[in-house]
Amino acid sequence: MTTLTISPEENPTPDAVFTDFSDIQKRLEEVGVLIERWQADRVLGPDADQDSILAAYADPVARLKKKYNFASADVIAVGAGHPQKDALRAKFLQEHTHSDYEVRFFVEGCGLFFLHPDHRVYGILCERGDLLSVPAGARHWFDLGATPNLRCVRLFTTPEGWVADYTGSDIAKNFPTLEQFQRAHA
Repeated sequence: MTTLTISPEENPTPDAVFTDFSDIQKRLEEVGVLIERWQADRVLGPDADQDSILAAYADPVARLKKKYNFASADVIAVGAGHPQKDALRAKFLQEHTHSDYEVRFFVEGCGLFFLHPDHRVYGILCERGDLLSVPAGARHWFDLGATPNLRCVRLFTTPEGWVADYTGSDIAKNFPTLEQFQRAHA
């Protein structure tokens, strides 16, 4: 279930937990973050590659590209057997920003975003059907989990795609992993 927690930056214990999607939308909108629920209803085989996933979701991706002037889209697919899963997890777990939106549509699986827009930290467990748009310049990190299982369509306004500017902060080490978050909020 999509879940939002809000914690002070100095303490990972949440002050508030939201599971109602409209409440989650409202709270994230207050910090400039868009979350929507889309239909992730296409049947994708276990070997579906980037082209077939983008083709399956061509209409909604085209609408977003037109609405927000996205220049490119790709797919990140990381499963438990992915040879670079540990390196990818380590890269995403460091607090960073982007000069571009970070837009993700979860077509399968789940992942945990943490946003750090001010003195609070927003933990967002995203699952199949969730579309999350983190604004450019927003400090954040992402946990795909120790045994990842996700496929996400990513959209970019630049042809370069995903480029991170790491903040150097170690704040992510103080907050729960995907597995800890799921156990705490099951």
